[in-house]
Amino acid sequence: MILAVLLLAGCAAYSSNGLKPGEARLEDVLRVMGQPAMRWQESDGALQLAYPRGQTGVHSYMAFIGADGGLQRIENVMERSAFARIQAGMNKEQVLRILGPSWPGWTVYFKARDELVWEWRYCDEWNEPARFDVLFDASTEKVRSTLSQTESQMGLCDQSCWCSR
Repeated sequence: MILAVLLLAGCAAYSSNGLKPGEARLEDVLRVMGQPAMRWQESDGALQLAYPRGQTGVHSYMAFIGADGGLQRIENVMERSAFARIQAGMNKEQVLRILGPSWPGWTVYFKARDELVWEWRYCDEWNEPARFDVLFDASTEKVRSTLSQTESQMGLCDQSCWCSR
């Protein structure tokens, strides 16, 4: 019971609970969400911070901080709209800027196809845990294609498998 409460408390903080765009500052984001897994500095001074939820999480957040240090918005990028932005020919950096880092344990190289696959976990429209894969040509490091399927389709859970948005 205590473990469940701690996990829920950690999820609430990690999902930006209490941070309001236009009011919160970079310091507030770092205090509430912690250090990001990745960060990008824009030429105008703005920042983009990536907060993946890890192997069992179904969310990854991007926090956008303006040049003035104020929070502009926080987005869950484990959504179909973000996945649709991944197109053939994109490079790894472009994918990272949209989705953030995938879980390292799910990165797979297929020698026969010279293909590198990055994988993210998310909750689909029907509340089923699912995986989104980006397949790269390992030689050119460009996106070849993408693939999405539920964990039940992959044989990773039984028919009662569900998640919460």
